[in-house]
Amino acid sequence: MTTSLRMAALAICGALAAPASAQDFNVGQDAARIGDYETALENWRPLAEQGDAKAQYNLAHMYYEGLGVTQDYAEAARWSRLAAEHGHADAQYALGLMYYYGEGVPQDYAAAARWSRLAAEHGHADAQYALGFMYHNGFGVTQDYEEAVRWYRLAAEQGIADAQARLGFMYHNGESVTQQYAEAVRWYRLAAEQGIADAQARLGFMYHNGEGVPQDHAEAARWYRSAAEQGHAHAQYNLALIYFKGEGVAEDYVSAHMWFNISSANGGEDAAEARSRVANNMTREQVADAQARARVCMASEYQDCD
Repeated sequence: MTTSLRMAALAICGALAAPASAQDFNVGQDAARIGDYETALENWRPLAEQGDAKAQYNLAHMYYEGLGVTQDYAEAARWSRLAAEHGHADAQYALGLMYYYGEGVPQDYAAAARWSRLAAEHGHADAQYALGFMYHNGFGVTQDYEEAVRWYRLAAEQGIADAQARLGFMYHNGESVTQQYAEAVRWYRLAAEQGIADAQARLGFMYHNGEGVPQDHAEAARWYRSAAEQGHAHAQYNLALIYFKGEGVAEDYVSAHMWFNISSANGGEDAAEARSRVANNMTREQVADAQARARVCMASEYQDCD
């Protein structure tokens, strides 16, 4: 698994907070929905200055994204803090992320964990995942796999795909839980169906090796392919291997060479050596065809790989 939080998952939420009762807030909300950020700002700033946590959070969002204002992470952090201190869970989570990445504030993992915990304890699913990640890797807290599992599970049960993938990983490897391949498959599948490439690759591995599910090379190939088309180098390697051996697919040295080549270009270990072994079984014309297909596949961002 990767050892960093995904910025896309952990950036300040792009969706604006739910409307408050004040009419001025609603005017700002309606304006923001049609991209009139100047009007939104005119209505939200006075409310934010009066201590309205939802307006403070939305103002923070505008400064973070540069919507109607010059992008300013320090101002985003200031308004996030004000809302967070009023108990606004989205703001607590956002402020935790800003401390994690050092955006607008000095990087401080302990502060990131503290604010993430406050949001997580309010049931904020993304914050629960973030806190689990910090316990898993020892960022700002003492490394504790049991706590990681606890927070990952809470987030996973709310549908957070990254948490589902990591919970699957912990069951797969027996990290602070009894190793259970079937349970690993269950969580990998939930994450894979949400498009998480690493979960797709690992689910393919489980089918390939019959761990937690009956061995099924065709299913393995399907999940490897899904991950490979998202640029997952290890899945690309395994897909190439399946084509080379004809497991669950027709034996196809050209496709095997192509995917080994792509995996190598993406940093896949041993892929270049494997590509050379395949090439020993191919004609010069087949190798040229495989190389051309690899170029087209990568240039199309994996939309044209057949």
